[in-house]
Amino acid sequence: MVNTAQSPSLDRDCTTLSRYVLQELHSFSAEAQDLSALMNRIALAGKLISRRLSRAGIVEDVLGFTGETNVQGESVKKMDVYANDVFISVFKQSGLVCRLASEEMDKPYYIPENCPIGRYTLLLDPIDGSSNIDTNLSVGSIFSIRQQEGDDVDQTATDLLQNGHKQIAAGYILYGASTMLVFTLGNGVHSFTLDPSLGEFILAEENMQIPESGSVYSLNEGNFWQWEEPIREYVRYVHRQEGYSARYGGALVADFHRIIQQGGVFLYPGTVNKPEGKLRLLYETVPLAFLIEQAGGKASTGRERLMDVVPEKLHARSPLVIGSPKNVELVESFY
Repeated sequence: MVNTAQSPSLDRDCTTLSRYVLQELHSFSAEAQDLSALMNRIALAGKLISRRLSRAGIVEDVLGFTGETNVQGESVKKMDVYANDVFISVFKQSGLVCRLASEEMDKPYYIPENCPIGRYTLLLDPIDGSSNIDTNLSVGSIFSIRQQEGDDVDQTATDLLQNGHKQIAAGYILYGASTMLVFTLGNGVHSFTLDPSLGEFILAEENMQIPESGSVYSLNEGNFWQWEEPIREYVRYVHRQEGYSARYGGALVADFHRIIQQGGVFLYPGTVNKPEGKLRLLYETVPLAFLIEQAGGKASTGRERLMDVVPEKLHARSPLVIGSPKNVELVESFY
């Protein structure tokens, strides 16, 4: 039996996600209600994906590849497909989202029954780091919300080809030892932890702030000889300095979560042959750039601020240097 007198967690005021969003917006306007509903739908998708991941190895279609490739030419994992379908299913009857654009789909997915009234677009990486699933390591989902501009009658979604300042919300869901949802609505970064017993995301930390500098640098040094010389010089520099720690887990969300909490820098640079890098601008780098700036950090391509980059196509890629201000500035100095 639990002794409630000695369990402060039972006495504290548990703030749920839906309640917090409305409180943060200080409004019950139609727009505030929309954002609250959007975040609740994202949270529902996170719960469904989390439940599926927790049963990996028990149920079918969690582990392994489908045998297909996505628009990026990459092998598709079964959980990539499942997670993408979950987000579509969750938003189909929302009346809020007209389009979903995903790195797993060549073109945006339109929801005709929502388009007359739904003026929002959800951009997402349904499962980031899916190669980690088969070895029971952390993975995540990345999302961004934008207001639809224009009628988009030809369904080309060209209004999405704008810089990161057009985002009205962004965040990620981390599926690890616990399931966490971290997001910003443009007024600070807040984290919520899923309480399985309640089925609710509960406020864990509000107004997260990244340290001004940190000792962690995170990148795949196996690509050392493929990088441009400025990045190789940066790595040589940290190898000669005391106090740096290399940490790289192979899932962007998990590595980013460590950086935003502990400080430091995460890098996924381009290569000599592919200077644009591997990560997708609209679905991965720009949403995280919005988050990190709201937490007091910086995000860059190495040469320019990520939030200012205008994509030329829906599946445009970009290098990523993101983290504590001083760490990012140090990397930029090598350019």
